[in-house]
Amino acid sequence: MRIAIATDAWSPQVNGVVRTLQSVRAELERQGHEVLIVSPDLFYSMPCPTYPEIRLAFARTASVGKMLADFHPHAIHLATEGPVCLAARRWCLAHGFPFTTAYHTQFPDYISARTGIDPAWIWRYIAWFHWPAQAILASTPSIAATLNAHGLERTRHWGRGVDLSTFGTGVAPDPAIRALAADGPVQLYVGRVAVEKNIEAFLETSQPGVKVIVGDGPARAALQAKYPEAHFLGPRFGRELAAAYAAADVFVFPSKTDTFGLVMIEALASGVPVAAYPVTGPVDVLRTGVGVMDIDLNRAIAGALRLDRATCAAYGGGFTWEESARQFLEALVPFGIDQDLRNAA
Repeated sequence: MRIAIATDAWSPQVNGVVRTLQSVRAELERQGHEVLIVSPDLFYSMPCPTYPEIRLAFARTASVGKMLADFHPHAIHLATEGPVCLAARRWCLAHGFPFTTAYHTQFPDYISARTGIDPAWIWRYIAWFHWPAQAILASTPSIAATLNAHGLERTRHWGRGVDLSTFGTGVAPDPAIRALAADGPVQLYVGRVAVEKNIEAFLETSQPGVKVIVGDGPARAALQAKYPEAHFLGPRFGRELAAAYAAADVFVFPSKTDTFGLVMIEALASGVPVAAYPVTGPVDVLRTGVGVMDIDLNRAIAGALRLDRATCAAYGGGFTWEESARQFLEALVPFGIDQDLRNAA
């Protein structure tokens, strides 16, 4: 099958949306499917206000439509709600081609955290964007329920996976991070260092131990200056990231706005228990014995430190990209493969 995926999130961005799309594309191609990615790097772009790491592409409908038509896809998926996918959406609707969408990111909450804008205004746009989709892919039941509450009922489950060839209990812990354990349990955060990730709540906890932050983002400099006792290691990838997980005693996930939390299952697959708030994402991903959720993050950390690492690893290893790709494929809406899309360009 030829599958076209339009997205406003792509490398060199580093986030869960990009990692999900890259991992699913790799799995789809491994299975013999042909995948086209229509992404911001193919167009002139400008930095997103308040979030310069994200580029907003000047994607014309005709240009995006030609890319789609020339690929002659059997199915089209719009992964995000930005300019590239807006152009693809306009083209699909103008020519009568069905498409699916996905709700990856709690943009109403993110934008509210950064600008103070009422999330209800952003939800009007989200609902408008997704309304024509044949299916809206949601990573958890909680996200599906949120979409349903805003009148978007054609949801399909699309879970996430772990690269078990990279993350697992067989990885040697990073010796420099492990050496910090002399001062108490290593408490690890991995992800974007941005205001919407609520990292300051973690840095304000008083549970004995050492706080380690892996990742980068617009809030890093300010947080590093305010909390000099914490260890900010910058971004890590692949085996280096796996070694950081392996060196931790507990993984702390302070976000209250994530739709899933890919880093949680990577930590679990590495044998690291998770401490989190009882909010969307953790409530769907975590189970008794592998994580502790509490409105008091100190209590969550203390409880998670008592959990069995082998139980965590066994549970985390159950999340695979093969299963995620299967769910993605089942949600697609293929159209007549004999249609000549070039005539629609």
